[in-house]
Amino acid sequence: MYLFTSEVVSPGHPDKCADIIADSIVDTILMQDPNGRVASEVFVAGKNIIIGGEINSKVKLSFKDYEGIVKNALAKIGYDGKSKFTKEQCLHPDDVEIKVCINQQSADINQGVDQEGGEIGAGDQGIMFGFASCEANEYMPAAITYARMLCDKVYKFAKANPDKLGVDIKTQVTVDYGTKDNFENCKPQSIHTIVVSAPCVETMKIEELRALVQTLIDDAGLPKGLYDKSKTLIYINPTGRYVNHSSLHDSGLTGRKLIVDSFGGYSPIGGGAQSSKDYTKVDRSGLYAARWIAKNIVAAGLAKKCIVQLSYAIGMAKPTSVSVDTMGTQIVGVNDDMLSNFVSENFALTPRWITNKFGLDKPGKDTFLYAKVAAKGQVGNAKYPWEKLDAVDTFKALIK
Repeated sequence: MYLFTSEVVSPGHPDKCADIIADSIVDTILMQDPNGRVASEVFVAGKNIIIGGEINSKVKLSFKDYEGIVKNALAKIGYDGKSKFTKEQCLHPDDVEIKVCINQQSADINQGVDQEGGEIGAGDQGIMFGFASCEANEYMPAAITYARMLCDKVYKFAKANPDKLGVDIKTQVTVDYGTKDNFENCKPQSIHTIVVSAPCVETMKIEELRALVQTLIDDAGLPKGLYDKSKTLIYINPTGRYVNHSSLHDSGLTGRKLIVDSFGGYSPIGGGAQSSKDYTKVDRSGLYAARWIAKNIVAAGLAKKCIVQLSYAIGMAKPTSVSVDTMGTQIVGVNDDMLSNFVSENFALTPRWITNKFGLDKPGKDTFLYAKVAAKGQVGNAKYPWEKLDAVDTFKALIK
């Protein structure tokens, strides 16, 4: 055996609640003011929700506005007061107490961000990593792909059946590659272990809960060639009881699920979170650009998997470095030096270029909403603009 594991949490997990609320604020600002600057952190503990950080925008939100954003976000997540859980067992919207601690963004930062000619300087220094793999249709690693499929399935059922399940859900998948060589060459052999933890109402017996979740696992669309119920180890609510949940029993904080949001631990990640930030913050825009590059390289058939690293200096538009690492899986005639130079020469990768490329200053119901991205993960969803395979032909030009 050669095993690798990734976990995923649902939007109802307290950390994800914090991310979704923070990005609901980003959406609210940018949909009215595309030039707004936002970096608003959220802390969820018990019935308390604290919003802090910096905002510089023509949009001036009142306390009532923030209260509406929070309660609307919680209702969409599934904390809408309609479940059969008591107010001691999970968060109810009527009990929420909100505190807002928002400041203006520093003028020292802003003078380097908004530059003459419309260019945007990076809103901070830092490193970002994008990754892609041929292991799954989504060009993502297998373990997090299948953990997300399971989490989506159970979460969807929980939202539709609040009399049975709560929305604070975790899933985990262990993939067996058989050998290290298979791991390095993107050849998963089987799903070795599945773990699902989903809160159920107190009246539901553990046997009933486990039978219910097992049907959801079987119907989640896992690849038949990898999932065999008779061989896969399956743990459903392994403690035997999971009733109490939400921020009443586990606090949440913006940016604490970076591995869940990205590549499931299969690839390096940058030092900063995406949620809560506008597009000038390269922790967000740089990740999207790096993922787009890596995905198009793999989709072009140049490598089986690929890591792209970008770095930026605060107030500077061009990245300070661009590197491509295909982890030894590149095709004959292509190497990492060639790819790194090709990316640097063909894609500007300034915050303005990235913003225009993916429409990051124009979130909306017809394109994407940052709050939905926070709920589903920052990468790996084909509906996101930064997941488009529109540079495949550009990269194929390297094949001789």
